[in-house]
Amino acid sequence: MDFFSIDNILFSIGGYGVSWLEFLTTISGLTCVFLAARGKSINYFIGYFYTFLLFFLFLQKHLYSSMMLQPVSLVISVFGHYRWTHPKQGEENEKHELKVTLLSKDKRIFHIVLVLIFAAIWGFVLSKLGSIFPNTFPPARLPFLDAAITMCILTAQYLSAQKKLECWAAWITVNLTNLMQYLLVGLIFMPIVCVVYLILAFVGVTIWTKKMKESLEIKSEEIQNKNTINENIINENQNINIETNINIETEIKIKIKDKQ
Repeated sequence: MDFFSIDNILFSIGGYGVSWLEFLTTISGLTCVFLAARGKSINYFIGYFYTFLLFFLFLQKHLYSSMMLQPVSLVISVFGHYRWTHPKQGEENEKHELKVTLLSKDKRIFHIVLVLIFAAIWGFVLSKLGSIFPNTFPPARLPFLDAAITMCILTAQYLSAQKKLECWAAWITVNLTNLMQYLLVGLIFMPIVCVVYLILAFVGVTIWTKKMKESLEIKSEEIQNKNTINENIINENQNINIETNINIETEIKIKIKDKQ
């Protein structure tokens, strides 16, 4: 039996057989999210393996949108790995890694609108895929929900790659919709896993918020110290100017007195 087949059952829960593939996918996924929540760039190495497993899982579950997402996900992961470890000047934290920041209000609205538009378009494509290529793609089970999850995941991954705090709001949305999808297609084990993902997402929000505040405090202290140094330099220059003027006035008085 193929090791990566969903028919290769490791254990059963509630009458549902959990395959080795689902189990390994779950462990690698949870590990990846746990490390990401703690701001560890090593999460990307686990993420590469996780992406590989997800591709084969979704292929066998006929969730084609999620399956085709994985190559794109891999590209975003490589980009995010580089961004986290090679921040631009002014973007680094005290550990010289990309610091946590927020999106502007306009960019938040932009990402939400983008997700809705592309989810509708991609959902329509998926709904027609089975009729266009019946020998290749059996009818998709939940095309529009699958498409919505796909777009939310892409957005969440992109925001994660940029270390934007809002990425966790996107991940929470993904996990809630995934929970609905897994229940509708008859999965039992994965909904339980989704609950764990949700918990980790809230942990991520808490930790990243703390890290962002720490970065802002450090920046504020740096600005304050810089202002203090500038004030000291200005005061010193003023004192020097005063002393110079006094010396000049004294010399002039002495010269006038000598002439008299």
